[in-house]
Amino acid sequence: MTQTQLFSTNINDVVQRVAKGKVAVCGDFCLDAYWFIDKEAKELSLETGLPIHKVRRVGYSPGGAGNVAMNLRSLGVAEVRAVGVLGRDMFGDELLRSLSAAGVDTAGFLRAEQWQTLVYAKPYLAGGELNRLDFGAFNAFPEELEEALLAKLETAAKASDMVVINQQIAGLMVTERLIAKINALAVKLPRVLFIADSRDYAQHFTGVMLKINTREAARVLGSPTHPGAVVSLDEAYGYATALSKRIGRPVVLTRGEHGLVTADGDRVFAVPGIQVLGKTDPVGAGDTVVAAIAAALAGGCPLTEAAGFANLAASVTVRKVQSTGTVSAAELLAAGAPDYIYEPELADSPRAARYLPDTEIEVVREKSRRGAVKYAIFDHDGTISTLRQGWEKIMEPMMLEAILGDQAASVPDHVYKKVVTEVKTFIDKTTGIQTLAQMKGLVGLVREHGFVPADKILDEHGYKAIYNEALLEMVRARVRKIERGELGPNDFEIKGARQFLAALHQAGVKLFLASGTDEADVQAEARVMGYADLFTGGIRGAVGDLKVEAKRVVLERIINSGGITGDDLVVVGDGPVELREGSKRGAFCLGIASNELCRYGLDLTKRARLIRAGADIVVPDFSQYKRILPLLGVQA
Repeated sequence: MTQTQLFSTNINDVVQRVAKGKVAVCGDFCLDAYWFIDKEAKELSLETGLPIHKVRRVGYSPGGAGNVAMNLRSLGVAEVRAVGVLGRDMFGDELLRSLSAAGVDTAGFLRAEQWQTLVYAKPYLAGGELNRLDFGAFNAFPEELEEALLAKLETAAKASDMVVINQQIAGLMVTERLIAKINALAVKLPRVLFIADSRDYAQHFTGVMLKINTREAARVLGSPTHPGAVVSLDEAYGYATALSKRIGRPVVLTRGEHGLVTADGDRVFAVPGIQVLGKTDPVGAGDTVVAAIAAALAGGCPLTEAAGFANLAASVTVRKVQSTGTVSAAELLAAGAPDYIYEPELADSPRAARYLPDTEIEVVREKSRRGAVKYAIFDHDGTISTLRQGWEKIMEPMMLEAILGDQAASVPDHVYKKVVTEVKTFIDKTTGIQTLAQMKGLVGLVREHGFVPADKILDEHGYKAIYNEALLEMVRARVRKIERGELGPNDFEIKGARQFLAALHQAGVKLFLASGTDEADVQAEARVMGYADLFTGGIRGAVGDLKVEAKRVVLERIINSGGITGDDLVVVGDGPVELREGSKRGAFCLGIASNELCRYGLDLTKRARLIRAGADIVVPDFSQYKRILPLLGVQA
């Protein structure tokens, strides 16, 4: 049986269970070294005449199995024991120091004379990573140490609820021979759960749970994929099921931004990916997943809860750029309800769309109704009105100028293009949220790139003022044309919007308008357009406070007013924010994939964005509103 599993358990309950667990970690313990080179400190070596790279600051953190152990402790696991081998070198000393400082029991380590501690050294210059330097890649694990290592592993396992086996580098410590003995140990200790995360030898584990990614799974099953290949959800189901039946234990299959699939025999379920705004860094995300799975299972959680918990934990880790990510219990508690990514395969494949007969109404998810909707929340810009059409063309150059400062005309072409791509991606991901929140993100981008002196960087209010002035100049020009009679409100409406609003209003549906635009501005624009009076529930917008998200506040106010279910509410919008908020609350979500320039017709970019946000149906405009109304239980 296959199903989609959203994480609905109280996160605090899982965190409390995790705090009671005991986990042992065995495998390739590494040290991640981050060396940040100062691009301004230029000097030539007197001896060689070559440029000297002066390191401004350094950072060291446990990687590989070490990062798994650090994640376990950060998540609050009561006892974490490390089992592995280190060299008698300064990197081994630093790794021991870091793990011990985090509360990891390091009694399970062996230190070998002929072993280099595994190190991934990552020099950074001007925000970009240079060629990595790897230490320990030519280690050979002494056979005479194998029994001593197994003895330490058995001791640690007997004192634990869960054992994680982590293999990073082929042919070093976790070899086929050692895996056979680990399989035997798992049989010997049936009370203890074992899970393996192995890049190269997953096929040799039996009787041990597997955490594996889609590419590794395809290779193990004899159908290797090329790097970057997209694995469909159905294929992921097949991989996970086949592997689970082969090893006789559950499998956790990671799918990057698309989430997880877990199989236990024939029982398969998927956990959708989570939308993450801003820059991401996948380094360490896999370690977080296996750590969170182990932590939750050690605490007595069922596999479904453990997978949802791990998915949420990884979504926090990937936001930590230029570090080997870990996640804390406090960060998970602060994260709140996740923004899931729905139907990514359908979103990326317009030809897979299903339509109501003789319509342009795409049905994404079938929903049965028990009655007519009573409340409707509408987004404004791009959903009903196009007064602000073209705002992206104002925001993009404004952000570029803010990031590059005086160097806008002089930076190398490849740097300029990189910043342009980052800005476009950021705008696309943040469409629909408060302008002030977008500007706060801009502050982070300006600081990160370092082109503007720290004392010249504005705060989010300063950047918003610059953007708003340019945008409102365009909007005011359009409003003046309406006021002079040169154009009418219908010239700035998505086709059929007014008729749809009027039909809902006449049917007794209470209408609300919720926008990320400043509240005074959206109210004024609704009056100019002539439909403000239809929104008897009120018109809400941003109020200059990042803690107050207008769309979220309106939804919560309606839901909390008493006796309201998802069947009572429809959320209508062309942006992901309102649809995600509606989907979380069980509302019917109507996505408007409008071509704002034409004011009718389908925008494929919007379609993909809205499906991922949780749209139940997607339409290009409201021209077929009479066919939409019955889906809401309203008579046309």
